Amino acid sequence: MVGIRDVAKKAGVSTSTVSLVINNSGYVSQKMRDRVSAAMAELNYIPNDLAKNLYKGRTDTVGVIMPTIQHPFFASLVARIQHYLDVQGMRALLCSTADQHAAEMQYVDMLQRHTLDALIVGSHSQLSQEYWEGINRPVVAFDRYLCDSIPTVGADHVSGGRTVAQALIASGAQHVVNIGGPRSRFHDRDRGVALLNSREMSSRPDSSFPTVRYQLVMEDELLTAGIETEYVPVEDLSDMALFLRAAERALDDFEDVDAIVAPDLAAAAVVQEALARGIRIPDDLQVIAYDGTYVSAFAGIPVTSMTQDVDETARRLVVHAMQEIERYAQAEKSAEGTSAALAAAREAASGEMTSSEHKRYVSVQENAQGVPYRFDAVKLSYVQRGTTR
Repeated sequence: MVGIRDVAKKAGVSTSTVSLVINNSGYVSQKMRDRVSAAMAELNYIPNDLAKNLYKGRTDTVGVIMPTIQHPFFASLVARIQHYLDVQGMRALLCSTADQHAAEMQYVDMLQRHTLDALIVGSHSQLSQEYWEGINRPVVAFDRYLCDSIPTVGADHVSGGRTVAQALIASGAQHVVNIGGPRSRFHDRDRGVALLNSREMSSRPDSSFPTVRYQLVMEDELLTAGIETEYVPVEDLSDMALFLRAAERALDDFEDVDAIVAPDLAAAAVVQEALARGIRIPDDLQVIAYDGTYVSAFAGIPVTSMTQDVDETARRLVVHAMQEIERYAQAEKSAEGTSAALAAAREAASGEMTSSEHKRYVSVQENAQGVPYRFDAVKLSYVQRGTTR
């Protein structure tokens, strides 16, 4: 078996020089690098990733936890996360909590044992806020509130909900049905405060799901305008059949409904079911999809959508993950991993972002009152098509 000593001998250099070339660290002249690379190629030498990672103190692997990859939105997001991690020379280790019930704890354990460099968490967490506060390792949340010190990337749902409501009010809608996730998750954190709404935003939400903001803001705006609203839940986002059932229920249970707002899968099902029943769209029924993935294109007619920027969301998640990895690595290096240094790093992390990558980002502070935790909000786009007036 060819080893590093064989490469050094072939190139006429020391083993330390070969190590510097392999790990892309330290100064080695280009001429010397070329000699080492040529020797590696001639000997068919394959670097030992385990040894390389031990040298760097990195695994170049980020755990990505999502609720399901059957849902088109999460599948699209994971694909773009993998792309941007690859650009950074990183790999994604994917976990779907719908298929791996104990996966969250397993991945957190891997992070703490340094077999993962960071976690991107987009699933509903069973762990407490206090637990996340004490991890002291790089974690980034997607559309989830884990704790104040962990950055969150997600859509600007406050603006999204308000835009949808204003469009429906202007169209003359009178009875709106909203299809969404389990209503129980609207209040899954016991914070002793009322959940935020468009009038009075709570500084510490009692929900770990920022996505509920669009639903609550939309409901509040519609009710203020005197428009009746209903809610039909999809209890399990990994069960595709439930989206069709929700669409059928929205039409069966509310005969005078004249507008439905729903995730793409449910919105497409609503359009197909309504057309099959002879309901005219948009004359009798308006439909707005909230996500804007490719699925809405299969509805049969172009669906008006509040579109999330999946690519930009994925890019920001990876940028934050890389920044958190670097921040914790510097803290551990400067203080040999003492808890005091890590606490200082977390305190510094909760302040303003210094990277130029973040200077043009929209902050929730600009869109909602009193949200002190680190929320990097991505703007949505309202695209009007053939299903609204």
